This record gives sequence, structure tokens and C-alpha cells, in this order.
Amino acid sequence: MSTPVVSVMLPCYNAEKTLEETLESLANQTLTDFEVIAVDDGSRDATGLILDAWRKKDARFKVISQTHSGVITASNAGMLASVSKYIARLDADDRAHPQRFEKQVAFLEENPDYALVSSLVKAFPEGDVGGGFQVYIEWLNALVTGEQIKREIFVESPLPNPSVMFRREWLLKMGGYVENGFPEDYDLYLRMYLAGAKFAKVPEVLHEWREHPERITHTDSRYSLENFLRAKAYYLARGPLVGRDAVIVWGSGMIGRRLAKQLERQDVPLVVFVDIDPKKIGRTRRGKPIIAPDALGDVWARHQNPALLAAVGARGARLLIRERLIEMGYVEGDDWWAAA
Repeated sequence: MSTPVVSVMLPCYNAEKTLEETLESLANQTLTDFEVIAVDDGSRDATGLILDAWRKKDARFKVISQTHSGVITASNAGMLASVSKYIARLDADDRAHPQRFEKQVAFLEENPDYALVSSLVKAFPEGDVGGGFQVYIEWLNALVTGEQIKREIFVESPLPNPSVMFRREWLLKMGGYVENGFPEDYDLYLRMYLAGAKFAKVPEVLHEWREHPERITHTDSRYSLENFLRAKAYYLARGPLVGRDAVIVWGSGMIGRRLAKQLERQDVPLVVFVDIDPKKIGRTRRGKPIIAPDALGDVWARHQNPALLAAVGARGARLLIRERLIEMGYVEGDDWWAAA
């Protein structure tokens, strides 16, 4: 029996309400040479019965049953059981577009130096998609090229995890998903970023992401704002900020303060905050002075290898800060990074 082109990691936990729809979307793929490794993570509903029925009617669908251990363990069990050159991730409440595998495999075949490929995504059901989630989707879908994805990787996770197809060798090299107390998918992509991986997206909507109150990002503490900030600080300190003798945070509001706290816990040499609010300029945050943007050059000149992080959460602020820093001659990805 030949090795399938794609293995699908499908962790499942109490997914009886949505699982049939997800499996149907897999069965309808135009690229038919795949295997599904469905990992039943100790479900207490009819998830196991549904998976068993599909296993019996279609040999491409395989089932692993385990005691409830969480999404990281379930995903890695699927990874280790897979045999294919490419490994696709899917959640048991989402839907894959019929051409998803065909187009993602074609991209990876044509671009052998890329570690993974994602796609644009659409959230559903439309009536359940709140404004915040839709803003996130729009941001995700604006990041298509490797350059765009890496430019904003410290803002949020720029790769919607259930839409990704990995090159197997890369996923195994990284050890799959690991438990660091951070969002496991964001943690993986940040580790891959530091390892030099190249990312991209097929510029089409090939994945439909279901929004509902039980989605893991709403229920698991790993996905809290504080843990996202912890992840950013941890990997900034091990990547762009290595060897820096001064770190400047643009933004002394809530996001800037909380990121600064996490950076200091990583022994990052924070020296100053930048802000445009005249009520804040001249004051201090976390014992560091708050300066106006016009004073940035003086601070920069006093250090040999400084770096700046833009950490303002207000909508549109990142674009304005980017424009200002470009005017001042600072290079994104070399002198400074967006981190909110």
C-alpha cells in the first residue's frame, strides 16, 4: 500500500455536534490521497461512535483512542502516527474547503524551502462571529506572504492553526506542540520562526473556522492575554532582543506596561517608554521614564545596540507608529518590532 501524500492530525474531544460536518469536508477533498489520524481524547459523548463508523466505511480514516490528556497530547499522538510527507492540522468543529489539500500540497511542492503553508480563513456561523473575532480574521487574512507573516508574528499568532499544512520534517524537528503554559500553536510558530522557518498562505479562503462559546481559545487559560504576552516576551528575549543593551517600549498604556513586566522577567534591559500622550510624558512606568517620540533619537544614541517594541493596542496605532518610525529612519525587523 502506497504512502498517502497528506496525513491529517484531527484531535477530537466531545465533538459529536460538529464532527460529522468536519469529516464530510475531508471526504470531499479534491486531493483524495490522504489519511486522517483522528485522536479521540477521552470523549464522553458519541464522538468515538462517529469516528468508528467512518473508520469502517473509509479506510483512509484511522482512529486512536486515549484517556483525556488535552489538545497538545492528542495532536502529537496524531503527528507520531502519521506517515505522510505533509501533515495537515484540522479541528473537529471546522470545515476544510474541498480544494484545501490540493492547493496547499501544490504550494509546498513548488516551494520546497517553505516549512508550512496556511490559507485565508472565514469564520462561521455568521451570527455568532463577534466584532473582536472578525477584526482578528481580517488581520489574519491581510498577512499572506512570508515577509508579512514574520513582520507581525509578535503581534498575535498570524497562522490560524487548524488551517495549516506542515512539511513533516519541520514538525518533527520542532518536536510538535509542547506545553510551556502558552498557547500551544503560537508557541510552535514562534519556535519555528526562531529556527528560520519560512511561512506562507494560499491567498484564498480554504478553511472555515467555527466560532462558539466552547472553542478552546475561550475556555483554556493558556489563551489568556497574559499568556500571549508571556510567550512574546519569552521568544523576543531569545530572538530579536538577544545581545541588545537597551530595549525601548513604545506605549505606556495597559499593553505596554504588561509586556514590559514580562520582558523584565526575562531579564531584558528595558530603559524607557515612548508615548504621544502629553499627560504621560515626563512621568514613569515601572520605574522607567516616559518620553516623547522626538526624544527617541537621544536615547538611541546613548546605546550601542538598542531595539524598540511597538506595544500599543488601539486599532490603527500600529500603522501610525510604523509610519512615524519609517520617517525617523528606523528599520522594522532590524531596529524595531511590532508587539501589539
